[in-house]
Amino acid sequence: VVFMGRGNPADNAEEVNQALDILTNVDLFHMGQTKVTVSTVAPTPQAFSYFVDSPCALAWSVHAANDDLRRKLVPTTKYSMAELRQGLIDTLLSRPRRLRATMLEVALIDGVNDSDEAAQELADFIHVILESVPGIKLVCNLIPFNDIGHPSFRQPSMEKVKRFQRILWDNKVYSHVRTTRGDDESAACGQLATKKSKVTSSSSTEVLESRERADDGCES
Repeated sequence: VVFMGRGNPADNAEEVNQALDILTNVDLFHMGQTKVTVSTVAPTPQAFSYFVDSPCALAWSVHAANDDLRRKLVPTTKYSMAELRQGLIDTLLSRPRRLRATMLEVALIDGVNDSDEAAQELADFIHVILESVPGIKLVCNLIPFNDIGHPSFRQPSMEKVKRFQRILWDNKVYSHVRTTRGDDESAACGQLATKKSKVTSSSSTEVLESRERADDGCES
């Protein structure tokens, strides 16, 4: 189970923590604590601390280690990546070792954040976490962007995705590529949408097919 998406869990921490307690309670759903994940874009460095005692693994939607690029991809960003990273490190250090499993998520967009330079910056960024948190188990989840018909944001080729992954591996950062499912029906991560027919005022026969986004996609 992963808590994620447009409703950032860190903005609703009290209720999310109640749900986590229910899911992992031995008398209720009895799910393993490492099988439940809370994913956040980290609006503040303190966002991670809301889940310091929570029975779950943590995930962070990073998307880019470079501050300027990250602000373009996550316009709500108000803190530097170094500040947000320290918030994650401080929280992980306060957690038991068995709950230091962490995932960093990167949605790769063709020509935007999938360059060799971006991969190396990410590897260097991650190394600070690895060196600061004893016993951490960290994986970088690479998510090829799913097409939504945007003129600038496109899915990178698998060759570029694998090259990005190889740079992380060469820097001793474990990563995997998420398998895309449902994209043939526009139902993959970040694609959930409806197609609505609209009639223009100038012509009753002219129909415009527009995509109305129903979800903000995976922060993950």
